[in-house]
Amino acid sequence: MSRLRLLVASPFNTVLTVLCAGLLLALVPPALDWLWLSASFGATDAQGCREAGGACWSFIAHKYRLILFGVYPYDEQWRPLLASVLLVGLVAFSCVRAFWRKWLALVWLVALALVGVLMWGGVFGLSWVENRLWGGLPLTLVLAVFGVGLAFPLGVLLALGRASDMPAVRVLCVTYIELIRGVPLISLLFMASVMLPLFLPEGITIDKLLRAQLAIVLFVAAYIAETVRGGLQAVPPGQYAAADSLGLGYWQKMNTIILPQALGTVVGPLVGIFISLFKDTSLVVVIGVFDLTQAAKTALADAQWQGFSTEAYLFIAAIYFVFCYAMSRYSRTLERRWQP
Repeated sequence: MSRLRLLVASPFNTVLTVLCAGLLLALVPPALDWLWLSASFGATDAQGCREAGGACWSFIAHKYRLILFGVYPYDEQWRPLLASVLLVGLVAFSCVRAFWRKWLALVWLVALALVGVLMWGGVFGLSWVENRLWGGLPLTLVLAVFGVGLAFPLGVLLALGRASDMPAVRVLCVTYIELIRGVPLISLLFMASVMLPLFLPEGITIDKLLRAQLAIVLFVAAYIAETVRGGLQAVPPGQYAAADSLGLGYWQKMNTIILPQALGTVVGPLVGIFISLFKDTSLVVVIGVFDLTQAAKTALADAQWQGFSTEAYLFIAAIYFVFCYAMSRYSRTLERRWQP
């Protein structure tokens, strides 16, 4: 009841409450009518959707496989589906604190190898599928999971290097971090896609998807490094002195005392970076990589189903929201657990 009283606690609050209530009454009923009440769920063509007058979810029903899996061979789409489930399960498995053991790295290697086998094929009777045919949700997950898995340890090493007492190491790390953080991700993607091949020896090429992945890893690692550096500075100096008094070596001190405290302090910002990475994978569309957004555009190119871009983008927005919200909730759980 005390929170309800705040709605009319003052004339200003009362006016805001009335305005917000009026705005909700003006927006919610039409939106609900368009999204659900007048929406089409079983139309066989676009004309049937337009006659219904609401959202055309029949478009999603007809095109969901193209949106989710891109131009991956239709009869083989069970493979990217299984790879996506494996990636999501791997991340969920890694979120359980009881499994934070050394053998977890081996689990990651095996799982990622299985994902590669499923997506590429060429072994165990699976047909070969070039990664230029990958697309949709599996590609987004691959870019995000590999991006986090590779950028996080690199970012931690960069943070340690920036805080190092060795001048050469510190200068190199500072230069890298400031240089990468000083440019947008889209510029790195363009450089990886257009400029990098110009500097390679003749006859040597690097796959476009791999170049995009490397650009993402290098970009995210710089932001992780600065976040971890803030966590290192938040560790009380007495912790460093206590570790030194125990005679611990540098890596022993960092692994057992300093880094656990530093990472626990910056869980929220780190997860924020991971969420941004997951959303920023959509930028690879500018270099021709067939991500979830590009797959939706391809589905909209069908002449028989044109004009339903709102439904397509709401569908992929819902996918992004589910993953980002799950990461956000997990972040809050970790922060509560590690509160002093």
